[in-house]
Amino acid sequence: MCTHTPKCPTASSSDREAAQVVAAHPEQGWSLLCNAVLLFEDTGELLPDGQIIAPHRPLATV
Repeated sequence: MCTHTPKCPTASSSDREAAQVVAAHPEQGWSLLCNAVLLFEDTGELLPDGQIIAPHRPLATV
């Protein structure tokens, strides 16, 4: 699906969030990446195969 150079990481890669945004809907809280991953503003993800990745925000340090 990716036509960028260098190629974006695949949806199964650990760095899949580094793919380029092809559609952004901040008013709805999500973006579609070029590897077909839906990335939500709470850092959750929906992969193309239907797998759900729970939000993974960094822990706050005090």
